[in-house]
Amino acid sequence: MLFGYNFDRKTLFIIMAVLAVVLLLSLSSFNILMTILTLPGVIIAISFHEFAHAWMAYKLGDSTARNLGRMTLDPRSHLNPIGLVLLIFAHIGWGEPVPVNPNNFSKVSRKKGEMLVSLAGPVMNFILAIVFTIIFFTITYFHPVAFFDMIFSEEIAGMSFAGLILLTIYCAITVNIGLGVFNLIPIPPLDGSKIFLEFLPYKAKRWIDEKQGIIYIVFIVLWISGLLGRLVSYPIAWIQQGIFNVISSIFMLF
Repeated sequence: MLFGYNFDRKTLFIIMAVLAVVLLLSLSSFNILMTILTLPGVIIAISFHEFAHAWMAYKLGDSTARNLGRMTLDPRSHLNPIGLVLLIFAHIGWGEPVPVNPNNFSKVSRKKGEMLVSLAGPVMNFILAIVFTIIFFTITYFHPVAFFDMIFSEEIAGMSFAGLILLTIYCAITVNIGLGVFNLIPIPPLDGSKIFLEFLPYKAKRWIDEKQGIIYIVFIVLWISGLLGRLVSYPIAWIQQGIFNVISSIFMLF
């Protein structure tokens, strides 16, 4: 459903594609390039995130997602049109929710299983961010490029192939950290709601359950206003800088 109307998947993809084109036309040439180079990282981030949910549920005894073909890295099984466009342009988005039946968990309790399944997605994104950072520094180690000077100057003329690859990898790092952090926000239906809310007292959880509609409206308002984006940008920057510092320190040893 979009703005109160039901659309089939094909129509929704067309609507979001048109919106994406309109947004692209409003950007500078450098930002258009960055947006295009962000796409591979977005597809990988969403596909691995949702696969991680399905894989963890299967390992805990629930084969619902596997039986529905969701335990796969095929992006076509996981992409959500709205979440895809928002993740490309705002670095905050989502994929198609993975169906999970907690009653099938045979190796852990229901609550613990839900927490582990929810945590699997963001953890996968952080792992991907680390892997891409290692690849990033490996390339710069053997093929030095004034990468950050290139970004700050927003100069695309004469950009080398190595520079384009590094930009693509850098976008993938940022997107994965962004998706991981965003999904840890403890507001339904995000993963964080099933991870952190379980630690709250019963009365607090009951109040949140009763006020879900109001909380969600406040969440949307904060999101549209940009306040939420600014708040989330801090942990994203800290995590990315921390990963870069650790990986760069390791490479400095060689």
